[in-house]
Amino acid sequence: MADLKLSDVGKTYGGAVEVLKHIDLDIKAGELIVFVGPSGCGKSTLLRMIAGLEKISAGTLEIDGQRVNDVPPAQRGIAMVFQSYALYPHMTVRDNMAFALQIAKKSKEEIEESVQRAAKMLQLTDYLDRLPKALSGGQRQRVAIGRAIVRDPKVYLFDEPLSNLDAALRVATRIEIAQLKEKMPDRTMIYVTHDQVEAMTLADRIVVLANKGIAQVGSPLELYETPNSEFVAQFIGSPAMNLMPGEITGTGERTTVKLEQGGTAVSEVPTRETDRGLKVNVGIRPEDFVMAEGEAAYSGTVALTEALGEVTLLHFEPETGAPEGLVAKLPGIHRGLRGTEVRLGAEPSKVHLFANGQSLRYR
Repeated sequence: MADLKLSDVGKTYGGAVEVLKHIDLDIKAGELIVFVGPSGCGKSTLLRMIAGLEKISAGTLEIDGQRVNDVPPAQRGIAMVFQSYALYPHMTVRDNMAFALQIAKKSKEEIEESVQRAAKMLQLTDYLDRLPKALSGGQRQRVAIGRAIVRDPKVYLFDEPLSNLDAALRVATRIEIAQLKEKMPDRTMIYVTHDQVEAMTLADRIVVLANKGIAQVGSPLELYETPNSEFVAQFIGSPAMNLMPGEITGTGERTTVKLEQGGTAVSEVPTRETDRGLKVNVGIRPEDFVMAEGEAAYSGTVALTEALGEVTLLHFEPETGAPEGLVAKLPGIHRGLRGTEVRLGAEPSKVHLFANGQSLRYR
């Protein structure tokens, strides 16, 4: 088991190009932490800094209380699984998994025991004598994970390990990684992905990176239900949260907001009397919209419908006063709505309020 602590960690290239700054993060032993963020936000760079493959420009990285900024990668007790499988094509599955232990001069008995244990865990026992070219993409990625497991590291690092797989294999391998974590509850894992489904289903906590730093840290449902900013609100969830401009007209535990396009929303975000008249953005997730009979938060003409079976996506025309791209996600099948006017509302507990990009809940 291993705790990790990053204190005011930063990364610059050439002393001028700043990629990350002021990263403060405590990772507890046994956690599965997922780094997410837009392309170029530095999530893979941060992972490589933890691995020792990138030099830390500022701050301190501690593993189990030991400062490891200048400790070589091989001595950090870390194993990394890359986006590319990086298997030796001329070696069998067994030899690929055993290679690191052979380099470490472990005994044949110890190597075989470790390989068999990892192969059983990953359901690779029947493939140990095959070459990588005789395996599917998902099986190759499991071999790469097995190569990490046999080293018995303190910390596992995964750098977008499923991005090269097709949709069906991604689902299957994601489930296998979740089951693997259940089998190794004392091992710390850090996982980088751009896939929200992977982040939401695998993580104990998600670290959202943006603007060279950490935007928010929390459990998947914390980030989904109580985002601290418009950025996190729209980054977590698909389709993204709708934002509609409005003005606070009534304050208290149940805040009334008049929307610019003529609707009214009520939110359970507490506000003060001094907030009356404050310009805000009202956030409602597409899946939190419901058909409204009376007063509605939004009404508009449906420009396009997407019938997915279990849900129907409604895309509204922007010229009705709605922001570009407002979307509602209604459960079930809804026929004949294209070109019609639809009225939508939302439960107060599902209505978010943002001012200057920040949630009023976090003031």
